[in-house]
Amino acid sequence: MTRFRAVAFDLDSTLSSLEGIDWLAARRTPEVAEAVAELTRKAMDGELKIDELYGRRLELVRPTRDEVALLGAAYVDAEVSGVRAAVGRLRAEGIRMVIVSGGLREAILPFAATLGFAADDVHAVGIRHNGDGNYAGWETTSPLATPAGKGVVLRALALPAPLLGVGDGITDLAMRDAGAAIAAFTGVVSRPGVVAQADHVVATFEDLQALVLA
Repeated sequence: MTRFRAVAFDLDSTLSSLEGIDWLAARRTPEVAEAVAELTRKAMDGELKIDELYGRRLELVRPTRDEVALLGAAYVDAEVSGVRAAVGRLRAEGIRMVIVSGGLREAILPFAATLGFAADDVHAVGIRHNGDGNYAGWETTSPLATPAGKGVVLRALALPAPLLGVGDGITDLAMRDAGAAIAAFTGVVSRPGVVAQADHVVATFEDLQALVLA
């Protein structure tokens, strides 16, 4: 008998050490990179609501289709230590797992596939490109671009309980609205406001595996 029957993972700064939008912004001018990184920090620390800045960051960066594909490869290269072994062990133990992220779905899917996640188990925000591969907008109706979005998505999924939500940012706390206990992952970045409100704190995926299987 495991402590949790299902786990919902954040991706950026959790499964991978990157913040995807910041990585994309770093391909622009230093001014754009700095502005986007500061907006990301404020969103993840809870100083600004994610829906107040999601579109602003994308408009600053306007990532091309090729750049999104490169981000997908970068996510793989920046996989957090211990992720692959932990996900494999949890899957072998019958734990139901999904990825619930405010990142870009098209960049996340290739990385998720290397970890054995089916596309239907990856929940993220879609991005659009025109025929030339240039930025043409994003999925403005996605709940994952709102503060409560992760809870909304998890409620709809109706995963088996007990459920654990794992992530580093303030938006991950919304998974509690779907009945999840929250594990603040501090192995990439530790955000005091998230840690203070979490039910558990884990710094490594070995710690996470032990928590889930206890």
